[in-house]
Amino acid sequence: MAEIQGKADSGGKGGKKRAKKMSTKIDMTPMVDLAFLLLTFFMLTTTFAKPNVMQLTMPVKKTDDVEDTKIKASQAMTIILGKDNKAYYYFGLNTPNDKTVAKPELKVTNFSANGIRQVLLDRQRQKPEPIILIKATEDAKYKNMVDILDEMNITNQKKYALVKVPKDDLDLIKDSAL
Repeated sequence: MAEIQGKADSGGKGGKKRAKKMSTKIDMTPMVDLAFLLLTFFMLTTTFAKPNVMQLTMPVKKTDDVEDTKIKASQAMTIILGKDNKAYYYFGLNTPNDKTVAKPELKVTNFSANGIRQVLLDRQRQKPEPIILIKATEDAKYKNMVDILDEMNITNQKKYALVKVPKDDLDLIKDSAL
């Protein structure tokens, strides 16, 4: 038990006599019990934060007789994740073998709300159901891939795919750096 003791003082010198101060005892046990009961109650009744998980649908293994899905160039948008947290993008498809189609215009942005998110929202307004092709270079960071997948979820993109970066897209990045 805890107690507080005060020193009894008779006044010492002459003059008015004061009443003797008696020692005061405060029993702290019930307050400690109550604190532990409340602590236990709140620990047992709280709900822990559930982790948010993004559902990804992975394609089945490709067999020889299955042909690649063709997409319209007017609906396509390609995002290339590069080094230094840069996101390169262009609209349409990069078809270097087709000489009738001009090379796409490569643009650079970042992962901020005014960067790639705004580009995705503008594209969604122009084309109601765009198909986004996400390509990560060897220099891209894992964080960039997570960020772009988060942007797909935030901007409510329905159709997107993670694909390998062809040499033609790497050449586009090198040409834009010059």
